[in-house]
Amino acid sequence: MSTLDKTKTRYNKLQKRLRREMGQAIADYNMVEEGDRIMVCLSGGKDSYTMLDILLNLRKSAPVNFELLAVNLDQKQPGFPEHILPEYLQSIGVPYHVIEQDTYSVVTRVVPEGKTTCGLCSRMRRGALYAYAEDNGFNKIALGHHRDDIIETFFLNMFYGGQLKAMPAKLKSDNGKHIVIRPLSYSREKDIAEFAQLKNYPIIPCNLCGSQDNLQRVQMKNMLNQWDREFPGRVETIFNGLKNIKPSQLLDRQLFDFETLTQSTEVDEVRESHPVVFPALSASK
Repeated sequence: MSTLDKTKTRYNKLQKRLRREMGQAIADYNMVEEGDRIMVCLSGGKDSYTMLDILLNLRKSAPVNFELLAVNLDQKQPGFPEHILPEYLQSIGVPYHVIEQDTYSVVTRVVPEGKTTCGLCSRMRRGALYAYAEDNGFNKIALGHHRDDIIETFFLNMFYGGQLKAMPAKLKSDNGKHIVIRPLSYSREKDIAEFAQLKNYPIIPCNLCGSQDNLQRVQMKNMLNQWDREFPGRVETIFNGLKNIKPSQLLDRQLFDFETLTQSTEVDEVRESHPVVFPALSASK
């Protein structure tokens, strides 16, 4: 088999896997419904490019109709190549909008030198995106977080925040006006990275925080990568654990009524079943 044939075979396998995983995540959490107007947040990184690509692919055979709009937030970072995303989106015929908001100056002014900027930057970015979605009638906001992001967030919250909390695949925003979905929740970062390389996306690096090697999240990523090398399957087991929680085996009194638990009490751990409303997306083409 020639190198070109091997590359094509690998690309097809990755696309089929990512499509199957995204379809299953959408089905499991009922992320997409008839008539949805979905704002796809495009940063210019490998994750959001892949998310948009697979969503477009799935829409071709979806049993429901939904609208996609690619939205980028131009944060006015010095040297940001503002022409790249519009040119790419025009080349593939995808409708888009660029929000221009100078969050860069605010972050660099407020955050002391040497401190991580991600917290404030993400809050301001989220606020701008939410505002645009509300003003333009988008009822869903799609973010490109993947399985590794979810697990990293779980350990960050446990190690540094004292909480068993991660990133949900679907959530309602704090103001109650938006549903946020993460269609790549079941996909591995290394698969997304390889797929993006094969697709040759015009990647735009984040010069504001991408070079901060001391980030706690980078430490979590390094820890998980080491586990993945030394103990294959461990990371998958951890992710499955996030979907299989036993409140009666933890210590949170708000999740389980330990006070009234007696010898005559039955522990009720019956899970509610929900209908799968998006089955077609989980099947490969």
